[in-house]
Amino acid sequence: MVQTFDVRLCNETHGDYAMNAIETAAAVKLSAKESSLNWYENGTSRIPFQVYTDAQLHQRELEAFFYKSHWCYIGLEAEIPNVGDFKRTAVGERSVVMSRDADGKVNVFENVCAHRGMQFCRERHGNRKEFVCPYHQWSYTLKGDLQGVPFRRGVKQDGKVNGGMPADFKTEDNGLNKLRVATRGGVVFATFDHAMESFEDFVGETVLAYFDRMFDGRTLKILGYNRQRIPGNWKLMQENIKDPYHPGLLHTWFVTFGLWRADNKSELKMDKHFRHAAMISTRGNAQAANEVSKVSSFKETMKLHDARFLDIVPEAWWNGPTAVMTTLFPSVILQQQVNSVSTRHIQPRGNGEFDFVWTHFGYEDDTPEMTERRLRQSNLFGPAGFVSADDGEVIELSQKGFEQKPSHRALAELGGRDVGDTDHMVTETLIRGMYAYWRKVMNE
Repeated sequence: MVQTFDVRLCNETHGDYAMNAIETAAAVKLSAKESSLNWYENGTSRIPFQVYTDAQLHQRELEAFFYKSHWCYIGLEAEIPNVGDFKRTAVGERSVVMSRDADGKVNVFENVCAHRGMQFCRERHGNRKEFVCPYHQWSYTLKGDLQGVPFRRGVKQDGKVNGGMPADFKTEDNGLNKLRVATRGGVVFATFDHAMESFEDFVGETVLAYFDRMFDGRTLKILGYNRQRIPGNWKLMQENIKDPYHPGLLHTWFVTFGLWRADNKSELKMDKHFRHAAMISTRGNAQAANEVSKVSSFKETMKLHDARFLDIVPEAWWNGPTAVMTTLFPSVILQQQVNSVSTRHIQPRGNGEFDFVWTHFGYEDDTPEMTERRLRQSNLFGPAGFVSADDGEVIELSQKGFEQKPSHRALAELGGRDVGDTDHMVTETLIRGMYAYWRKVMNE
């Protein structure tokens, strides 16, 4: 059962070593001359609004984070199970195509014809024997190799051959721009940077353990998609999922039914560069707790008309936590919230807008009952989700605030100003960590 929804969200109302906190503070202190932005004490606890509003910074980000030195999410192998299957998606703001060739191999190449630069693939999904550019009919194999050029050897006319490509033209030199591909656990990543370190080294041992927890080798099964366009800077979605402060305050669903609350048993973990992170939580008692019941989003009298939305069945692979939200910088969020599992793909569109694509999935060995449970719980998420609709709205309103007062700054000082793993949620350490990495790469 595959369910697809396309929604535009635009509401008007609505180093190779581990560092401790001291070393981290030193690592992110750049001299004032090196940065064009005003960072408080050269740390990362106060984030200049220009980070979200400056168009030139955005272009530099695309080059630094999406087009080199990073693995970016492409999709799931289950989306292209058969020879000739393809999916059109994006790396940063560049359109790319993922396809499965006759050898069963997954390929990723840029959706730009080698002839005149046209984006030749327009469908989001499909099956083809080859890719043909509509403009001049140049054709490519499922691997992205050029295989046919109309009138390559000219046209015979009046006893002579007119036109054609130069004699030294070679098809093997004019294929599509191919990305380097990495697959793990049925998930596909790609990079324009062919000198890139391995995907495993990029993610790092700590966060890779949570990746493998979710993608443990079982065959994946696609359940459906959501798409939304959010009028906010793309980093705000990375921040949102690195922010354990807001879920128990913003999301009535989470705090009232105990799915994600500040008093839940929890951990926050990062890779050694602080770019990737995992927020780990174990569901607590849904009854009121002294501190939790004081927040306005807690609704003690709130009841469900359909209790099946909270028909939660523990699964062996959880190994304890009932929710793990993993952010792989810059492009994807891996979600496990009780029985709902999905990937969330971030696709920037300028500095003030991004597309957000959810792929909901299950496992081939799921029972029909578990598949229905996953589908039902997926209603918490997506553009109109009981939980996630809140996030799209606050990101839009945040962006409006940044643009209204671009010389100001955001504050991320909950839990202090240092960066490090914690065993609680009352902190913004993951956001500070991300900007420590951002500053290092961007030299800002």
